[in-house]
Order: sequence, then structure tokens, then C-alpha cells
Amino acid sequence: MIVDLRQRARGNISAVMVVWAVVMTVIEVSWELRAGRTGTSLLEGGIASALLGVYLGWRRRVGATVVAPAVNWLLAWFPLWIAAMVRHGLISGLVVGLVLVTLGWLILSAVEIVWIGFVALVVRSFRGRAPEEPSVTIIPPR
Repeated sequence: MIVDLRQRARGNISAVMVVWAVVMTVIEVSWELRAGRTGTSLLEGGIASALLGVYLGWRRRVGATVVAPAVNWLLAWFPLWIAAMVRHGLISGLVVGLVLVTLGWLILSAVEIVWIGFVALVVRSFRGRAPEEPSVTIIPPR
């Protein structure tokens, strides 16, 4: 008897997630360069993340919310460090940028996971269940 387990998982990183990460990189760099105008950046980031949550919830890819901040960090790391050096000066910008791209990223990604995951779960609950497919295919002997 042969038991063939079907894999339904697709790749976690989609083009939409990369576009979201680029948009978030622009928002994060503009937040760093525009000192004192954090409300606008928070609103822009919240809307962009909510849109990603809607997409992931609609596509039933709620688990990808954990991967999204990592993609964002990979794209935003260098530009955010450069923005810190532009705002704070070369030497102090190196230190501030290091703290910003490490500790700040951990805090930001926790918030992103919660927010994107919440929106994705709400959208997924409104969309309903996927059509049931058998998860195990049994091929009888010949």
C-alpha cells in the first residue's frame, strides 16, 4: 500500500508581500527623516498593513503574517540605517541606526504581526471555509 500525502502549502513570500515591504520601507524611512510627524507615518503604516492583512485573509494565508516583518526588515535595514545617519549625523547615526534597526525592528514586527494577523483573521472569518479537499490520497495496490 502507498500513502501519498498531499502538500497544499505554497510559497510564503508573494509579490504582494514584497510590494507591502517596499511601501513600509518608504514609510519607515520617511518616519525617520520627518522628526515630530509620527502620527502620519503611523496612519500610513497601519493602512498599508491592514491592506496586507485583508489580502492574506482573503487568500487564507494567515500564517504568512509571521514572515511579512522579516521581509520588511530585509528590505528596510540598509535604507533605515542611512536615514538615521542623515538625521543624526554620521557617528551618532551609526549608533542610533543600529538600535533602530535591531531593537526597534523587534518592537515594530511584534506590532505588525498582531495587527496584520488580526485583520487577516477577521477577513478570513467573513470569507468562510475553503472547500474541503482530502488531505490523504490512498492509492490501492495493483
